[in-house]
Amino acid sequence: MTRALFSPYTIKDVTLKNRIVMSPMCMYSSTDEGTVQNWHLTHYTSRAVGQVGLIMIEATAVTPEGRISNRDLGIWDDYHMEGLTQLTQLIHEHGSTASIQLAHAGRKATVDEEIFAPSAIPFNDEMRTPTEMTKEDIKKTIASFRKGAERAKKCGFDILEIHAAHGYLINEFLSPLSNRREDEYGGNTENRFRFLKEVIEAIREVWAGPLFVRVSATDHHENGLTIEDHVQFAKQMKDLDIDLIDCSSGALVPTPIDVYPNYQVPYAEQIRNEANIATGAVGMIMTGLQAEEILKNNRADLIFIGRELLRDPYWAYRAAQDLHTTIEAPVQYERGWI
Repeated sequence: MTRALFSPYTIKDVTLKNRIVMSPMCMYSSTDEGTVQNWHLTHYTSRAVGQVGLIMIEATAVTPEGRISNRDLGIWDDYHMEGLTQLTQLIHEHGSTASIQLAHAGRKATVDEEIFAPSAIPFNDEMRTPTEMTKEDIKKTIASFRKGAERAKKCGFDILEIHAAHGYLINEFLSPLSNRREDEYGGNTENRFRFLKEVIEAIREVWAGPLFVRVSATDHHENGLTIEDHVQFAKQMKDLDIDLIDCSSGALVPTPIDVYPNYQVPYAEQIRNEANIATGAVGMIMTGLQAEEILKNNRADLIFIGRELLRDPYWAYRAAQDLHTTIEAPVQYERGWI
């Protein structure tokens, strides 16, 4: 019996062989220059060998000051392209689809350079106070996302994702907790959405393929964004030709989060049903049975797996065992996967 988890999924002209996505997770293993190292080639390729349908590369900075740390991957310069191209070629060689998450850390950057945010409000008492972005800074950053998308296309990536979650720059513009601007990029909901809207429009000038956006579907704070806000954002993103909303939550401000299996799946379900857009579910999805339930009950379209794929690069094989089905093994592993 074919299980939903192992059924193909087509977005525009790209078909994933199954619904398993490797969630973007920082490896903190680059050089200070942001280039791909042997670790990245081993780490990502092994998950392609393990039959993950879509390998999404970690948050990759579109500017040097947009890195979360000095050891993050970058895509702000042409010299990054050689390693990223080698990475996509290896992922494709092993039958998986390749994606990259374009990112800017905003006020949560811990790099040596001057850091920027929509407003001069630090994340917490221990972190630096960012410089409030001028309109010229905003314009340059949007252009950096556009240029990053151009480079990603030349590197052979099949899908792009914009990182608008976890308290990084775009998320900071969206939320009233971190955006206190009084110009056209702050204040009401429409203005706070403007930066993300202009990033999407800039990327769409150079990228016609599948485009995802990762969001924090709630700030987990009484004065912050809610799932209802993100349903409205998702409707607007659909009109801007976004193909899928990758639904995470939190990390904009220090606040406790009640974490348990499938805890973020309801966000993906609500956005999918109320905004009529495809979604990805993420958050302590650990077994094939959990993933199958989400897909069979139309709660999401793709399953993003994070820490389980750090523990086990062959999670897809284990999920198939959970579901009493078989999947095609790499030829080299056939005798072990029967």
